This record gives sequence, structure tokens and C-alpha cells, in this order.
Amino acid sequence: MRNYLLLTPGPLSTSPSVREAMLQDWCTWDKDYNEGIVSVIRQELLRITGLDNSYTSVLLQGSGTYSVEAVLGSAVKPEDKLLIVSNGAYGKRMGDIARYHGLNYAIISLKETLQVTADVVLKALVEHPDTTHLAMVHCETTTGIINPIEEVAKAIEGHELTFIVDAMSSFGGIPIDIDGLNIDFLISSANKCIQGVPGFGFIIAKRTKIESCKGTSRSLSLDIYDQWNEMEKGHGKWRFTSPTHVVRAFFQALKELNDEGGIAARHQRYRENHSILVEGMERLGFKALLPADVQSPIITSFLYPEKDFDFPAFYEALKQRGFVIYPGKISEAPTFRIGNIGDVFPEDFERLVDQVAAIRGNKTR
Repeated sequence: MRNYLLLTPGPLSTSPSVREAMLQDWCTWDKDYNEGIVSVIRQELLRITGLDNSYTSVLLQGSGTYSVEAVLGSAVKPEDKLLIVSNGAYGKRMGDIARYHGLNYAIISLKETLQVTADVVLKALVEHPDTTHLAMVHCETTTGIINPIEEVAKAIEGHELTFIVDAMSSFGGIPIDIDGLNIDFLISSANKCIQGVPGFGFIIAKRTKIESCKGTSRSLSLDIYDQWNEMEKGHGKWRFTSPTHVVRAFFQALKELNDEGGIAARHQRYRENHSILVEGMERLGFKALLPADVQSPIITSFLYPEKDFDFPAFYEALKQRGFVIYPGKISEAPTFRIGNIGDVFPEDFERLVDQVAAIRGNKTR
């Protein structure tokens, strides 16, 4: 049973079978759990993206931010220089992490409606020629903007940079050629496009890069080398208590991703969700914040339709009709956001538009 559909960028609506997978208890020391579930997940994360044994994966307890912090704190050595190029709250958060850890870093902050392009990155590298590590967000859910990591990856060829990509909201829902783009560390979370539940994040990394993290971390719990090394030696064993129910739900979610047809098929569904949403909302007088050419299919920001628009009342009215959305997160304009990801389908967005029309006193067709 669902109390409402979560139209958010995670946590998101999950399938009944993913939720049902959490009804069984698992022992963290048991071979069936470590080898039959955790190790399979680690391999499957590589398989669904076409990666070979030159890459590896590691799971880490906590929200996605824990994994971002773990990568920055483990991969950036005292003699290194981290460059963060940000166009939203999650790029800014990487700057906060770097500051807390006392890293040598610089952050370039763009307007939230501007993409992190190759030109922006190259200009930043001229200003910071001692850069060794470049970090950016792929899909910035502050607005829903998609940053062209393909363009950036090509532009930084030959710069000998460690490329760190926060793909929290995009991995599993947008095809990413990790090897082709020469990404060294890619970070995501269980409760995003794979459509699991919150509780752990994961890192896909070049094996040589994660091996080079040994002894660097400033944190015991967030040491990705030690976590990875334990999982390698222990055939899926976590260093500390793992979120067993969440891991089992993710195992089921990966199966359902494959049953759907993989990342490309899921991407197509999300695109269709987004298209129906935007077309319907525009008929009702709402305007998307971003132009279509920079908009991701993950989450969509809409401008308030009038100055006195009462978002809390609108939110509550939609919630009573079975839909939960997000408030806005940018400073330059009043907005709200609607997520297109999760166990939600085009017909759900058709129903959503109908309910918005009822609230607004309009007809959809």
C-alpha cells in the first residue's frame, strides 16, 4: 500500500517487490548475504555500465553525501589541489566537505541556471594550474540541470586530472560511459535511479585509483580504501554493521532494472514522464525554469505561476490527492520541483496533471 507517490529526486517511490524484499532478516557475517548479495551487487554495478575488471565498486553506509565525502577525503592527498565547479547546492556541498577536511581546494560557483561546460572548466584550470583533481555534479537536482560531462571529459584529456563525478541523481537513469569518459570516481546512492531505498551509497572507481587512496583518509568510517579492501578480502564483508535490509532491497531493485531493459529503457521512461509533465503543466499556465536543451529528465523545476502563488497550500492539496512534490531550492526565482524518477510511469503523470488542473480550476484537455 502507498500513502502517496513520491515525486522527488530520492527517496522516491519504490515497487512493492523492493519493499517486500526488506521483510527478511540477514546476518552480516553470513556467506549467503556477503557472497550471494553484496558481492553480486558490486559486480552488477560494473556489468550494467559495461565496465571490466580495471574498475571496481565499493558500498558505504549512509546517505549519498557520505560517499561524496568519503571520496574527497580519501582521494585528495595533502599535496593535491581539488577544483570544484559548481552550479547548485550539491556542488556547493562538495566545497563544504573540502573545507571541513582542510583540503587544498578552489571552488568556481556559477549561476544555478548555467551549465558546467568545457569552456568554464578550461577557464578554471587556467586560473588554477596546480589542479590535480576535478569534481563536478552530473545532474544538479537544485534545478534539474544536466551538466555535459562528455564535453568536459573531452576537454580535460591530457591534463592528467583525477576526474570525480557526483552522479547521485543520474546513475541508472541516464546512460554514462564511465570508461569512455575516463571517470576515475563516480558516486551515487541506493535510493535514486536504481530505485532502492535510502541507507547506503556506492562508488565506482578505477581499481588503481582506489588502491592509491590507501592511508589518505582523515576519517575512520569514511575511508573508502579500507572499506573496499575489506570487501575484497572478505568477499562482500563490510567493516562495520551494514544496512542489511536496504542492501537486500537494492539487490531486488537491480533485478528490476534489468527486467525493465537496463539503463537505456529506464532513461526512456523517465524522459516520457518528464515530457508528459512539462506539456501538461504548460497547458495549465506553469513555465519550466530551464530551457529544454539543458533540462534533465530527473527532476523539473517550475516557476510560480503568479506572485501570490501559495505553494504550501498547493503542496497539501496535491498530497491529499496522492502526490508529494518538492519545494524550490534556488535563490534567483520562486520555484517548486517535481521528480520524474522512481517506480512511476507516464500514466501517473497524466493523473498528476489532471489533479493539478482540478486544484487550479482548469481542464487538462
